[in-house]
Amino acid sequence: MKNPFIGTGVALVTPFRKQETIDFSKLESLINHIINGGADYIVALGTTSEAATMTDTERHALQDFIIESVGGRCPIMLGLGGNNTLAVTDAIANTNFDGISGILSVAPYYNKPNQRGLAQHFKQIADASPVPVIIYNVPGRTGVNISAETTLQLANECPNIVGIKEASGNIAQVMQILRNKPDRFMVISGDDSLTYPMIALGASGVISVIANALPKEMSAMVKYALKGDQKKALPLHYKMLPLMNAIFDEGNPSGIKALLEIEGHISNTLRMPLVKVSKPLYNKISALYDEFNA
Repeated sequence: MKNPFIGTGVALVTPFRKQETIDFSKLESLINHIINGGADYIVALGTTSEAATMTDTERHALQDFIIESVGGRCPIMLGLGGNNTLAVTDAIANTNFDGISGILSVAPYYNKPNQRGLAQHFKQIADASPVPVIIYNVPGRTGVNISAETTLQLANECPNIVGIKEASGNIAQVMQILRNKPDRFMVISGDDSLTYPMIALGASGVISVIANALPKEMSAMVKYALKGDQKKALPLHYKMLPLMNAIFDEGNPSGIKALLEIEGHISNTLRMPLVKVSKPLYNKISALYDEFNA
């Protein structure tokens, strides 16, 4: 069976109206834009979606709407994690997984467990989940790094943990995982700008933010890179790199929402405590987008 999470996954943003209610019409249009652009799968309710600012009712409505809008055209990975292991396993038990191909579970944040605690946390999630689990290492957000040793332990001991989204930015750590992992275990780039070098080292693709706005170009770059076609992949990587970097200058998803407004897809509206990018950065992103299309 083809692995559903090889290639380009898109960390889907949530369009809001000016009143900060979810704009489902714009969301449907964005989903079509992403799928028609060649993305391989969609990540729902991840960090980029601003799920942390939503009510349970909104998250459930969003999940149902995304599944309906995708309509089986591509796999869906569901963001489902937290820093209370029991709460996460309870949430898994109460989730309808029809239309969901896997979950993305972030490392526990704020309470900073040690490596043994991280391993036990993810083992319990793997045991509870009826679908494959991808663990998410993003120390810049969580305050804790899932070490290469812990990742490899989970990869070898938990058949239901099938990969890691690696956003540590630590290429040495990534290489240690890639060198020693079992064949079935995926390493997925969690940083747009590091996707090309990580694929060259053996990664399976990316969960991308920029692909909300540039699904055609990002998907093509990843496909070429996975085929080892450097002559086609590398120019695309460098063409997108300035925009990749700029949209993270003042945090995510503030930057990508600015770019999506510039493209005409959504309103540049976020929920507190997130705010719009500054005017200078907005102008920079707009200028880089014009340069990209020149």
